[in-house]
Amino acid sequence: MKTSDWKQESEKLWDSMATSWNSRSKGMWEEGSRKDIVSFIKKFVSPGSAICDLGCGDGVGSRKLAEAGYVITGIDVSEEMLEKARQGAINCDFIKAHLADNGIQDNTFEAVMAINSIEWTDSPYDSLKEVARILKPDGFACIAILGPTAAPRKNSFRRLYGEEVFCNTIMPWELEKMAGENGWKKVGEYGVFKKAAEQLSLGSLPLELQQSLSFMWVFMFQVQK
Repeated sequence: MKTSDWKQESEKLWDSMATSWNSRSKGMWEEGSRKDIVSFIKKFVSPGSAICDLGCGDGVGSRKLAEAGYVITGIDVSEEMLEKARQGAINCDFIKAHLADNGIQDNTFEAVMAINSIEWTDSPYDSLKEVARILKPDGFACIAILGPTAAPRKNSFRRLYGEEVFCNTIMPWELEKMAGENGWKKVGEYGVFKKAAEQLSLGSLPLELQQSLSFMWVFMFQVQK
């Protein structure tokens, strides 16, 4: 599929999901899988810093960051999502753009947040290069990807039949390797697990096994350039 076609079809997909996503996203950020992300970012990024929320969706995460004292630019391919994001947002600017080609000037942000969005692009590698481009030297990139046990992995299954899919499945160890090969330094990480996995003694397991059991894996990289 051509990139131009991908953008159009991706926009249609997320436009169609905007209402259902909006009904669930607040719960994700307040008591669900994303509840610890803002506090994780605060460990590395000083309040007042400019952060780009790549794939901001309906903007709940952007607003949480703004409430924590950051200046936020949210980017998403879906206008339907962005309309919901703009409602009641303070210290947030929302822009319609593609993650891998967003038009922002080089070296603009102290940090980038991309939560379950890099893998929903036609080229995760190009998206990572775009993250590096818009970050200031030694800026931070908080990137979360769905783990092996996440149900949305079903979205990539049809690739086995040679069909075009919108979820370019990435395993946590693959993202870490690709980031390292492009000069990024991992400075923090944590896993989010389903309840059944939480009953295990996860801390005693090697990192690779922890990642294999994860619902979502959250990285903090420092982008050195």
